[in-house]
Amino acid sequence: MRIVLAILLCLAVKVNAQTYEIGVFAGGANVIGDVGRTNYILPSGPAFGGLFKWNKSKRYAWRASVMYGSFTADDSKSSKSSREQRGYVIDNSVLEASAGIEFNFVEYNLHKLGPAFTPYLYTGVTYFRYDFNYFDALQVQDINQKEGSFAIPMTVGAKYRLNQFLVLGAEIGARYTFTDNLDGSNPEGSNFEQFRFGNILSDDWYVFSGITLTYTFGRKPCQDCFQ
Repeated sequence: MRIVLAILLCLAVKVNAQTYEIGVFAGGANVIGDVGRTNYILPSGPAFGGLFKWNKSKRYAWRASVMYGSFTADDSKSSKSSREQRGYVIDNSVLEASAGIEFNFVEYNLHKLGPAFTPYLYTGVTYFRYDFNYFDALQVQDINQKEGSFAIPMTVGAKYRLNQFLVLGAEIGARYTFTDNLDGSNPEGSNFEQFRFGNILSDDWYVFSGITLTYTFGRKPCQDCFQ
């Protein structure tokens, strides 16, 4: 009878058994546009946020996150002489919500004892809000207005299970945006045409790089019940 009950219980768990992770991200942010440096990974401001993962298998997980980052684009720190001579400086920030899928390079089982390590990739869709700015007479004009846009996240990282409940990770995530005005170079609207400069055919990027720490919880999958 005990064996039968154990089997029935395991079969019942199998229907809804999943493993979840919830945690935090901390690091830095930078922008790649028509003002300031063009380095892909060189944070100029802090970034932080929270994330949630739903591990559907050893190979992939659904992931959602909310993150905030601020950055400075400064022409004086650019390697391009034309930008150094121009001397524009602008601050901005982004608040994003993202959802997508995380792929593990190797099988990653949170339920087995011992360490677990894997590199991973993440992509999906991101929506973010940022400050609407533009330059006039070499000065940033902030009209206290927020704009929204979408982006495609492209993240590469690695994660290591510290113990039964904690997972430490490090990642670099570039966002290809559908706006060209994170740096105030291409304000939209007919009233702002005279304030546009730079390559108006190339949209901006922003990058979050840092570490993650997640806490795992949820029922153990049934396929491991007898292991």
